[in-house]
Amino acid sequence: MHQQYKQDFLHAGALAKQVRAYGKSLIQPGASYNAVMQQIYKKISDLGAIAAFPPQMALDHVAAHFLPQPDEDILFSTQVVKLDIGVCFNGAIGDCAVTVDLSGKYQPLIDAAEAALLAAEKIIKVGLPTREIGAAIEHAIVSRGFKPIKNLCGHGLGYFKVHTPPSIPNYDDRSRTVITPGMTFAIEPFATDGKGMIYEAGQPAIFSYAASRPVHSDFARSLLPKIKAFHGLPFSIHELSQDLPLPEVQKAVQELIQAGVINGYAPFIEEAHGMVAQAENSILVDEHGKVFVTTR
Repeated sequence: MHQQYKQDFLHAGALAKQVRAYGKSLIQPGASYNAVMQQIYKKISDLGAIAAFPPQMALDHVAAHFLPQPDEDILFSTQVVKLDIGVCFNGAIGDCAVTVDLSGKYQPLIDAAEAALLAAEKIIKVGLPTREIGAAIEHAIVSRGFKPIKNLCGHGLGYFKVHTPPSIPNYDDRSRTVITPGMTFAIEPFATDGKGMIYEAGQPAIFSYAASRPVHSDFARSLLPKIKAFHGLPFSIHELSQDLPLPEVQKAVQELIQAGVINGYAPFIEEAHGMVAQAENSILVDEHGKVFVTTR
């Protein structure tokens, strides 16, 4: 493992932990979703880093990949809010999440997700099959009367990459992958009182660059330098439309998706519309096998 990357990864995790705590403090009844999101962006910038992906606050039965459109807003009231934070420092990423229950009704569900995360962290070691991490997560959630979401998982973290191998399952998936020295990854349990599966639905507000392909309209082409400036990291339509007319940006985004230039990520919805809680931390296993939970 390159020592500079190791130090940057540890630092990115420390920053992400700080931003998560800050963001959590902002999630209060009456607060504006968009205002909280912009304050989180500013906090990341003030810390000398960039967002590894748009700060997301998925609500209630939506598990992840949710942002209101730029011409919409949401006032927090009694929602279950999953705050997912990514911080990129010199290309290294800290990825972490916490759930805030503004209703006061779902703390046991949050406790199940947090217990699953801690159970997984405690057993990480070189040679451990990832399926055993999944088994620990599943046991912690099921023993508390809930279900893990099986088609969501943790993931590797790479240089300017939020999702790389290995996948870290939230149940025993029978995988033969094992933890090896030099791995950097996120453990990401989702607990629900629903079915334990998600599907994609709704209008994407989060995107990533996919490939260089021909684009017909001048306006869509004019967005490409801005898109490429994200270094391949996910970005939001809010960032693209800051100084541009939103209807034109939305039309250009659809053209870029159809051309295969960018990918769009629709919200993840729990199949039975059950309530969802999320917990997440980033892990580094160094060249000597020492385990660091960088965002704990």
